[in-house]
Amino acid sequence: MQVNVHQAKTRLSELLVAAEAGEEVVIARNGAPVVRLVPVTVATTVRRPGFAGPELWMSDDFDELPGEVAEALAREP
Repeated sequence: MQVNVHQAKTRLSELLVAAEAGEEVVIARNGAPVVRLVPVTVATTVRRPGFAGPELWMSDDFDELPGEVAEALAREP
């Protein structure tokens, strides 16, 4: 369905219901399509920290700065 700006202002609640139901709602200015009204999708997946379990590992020296990097950072420009 395509409506002009004035119709969109007066029928906003109806247009929201239509968009939520999956209908394509296009708002036009002077007959030219400007925007499409679409429902917002909400993620249903919940991310849990540590879920990767044994598939994820970290080196024992992960948080140590390598010598060559420390030297490069210590040099003056």
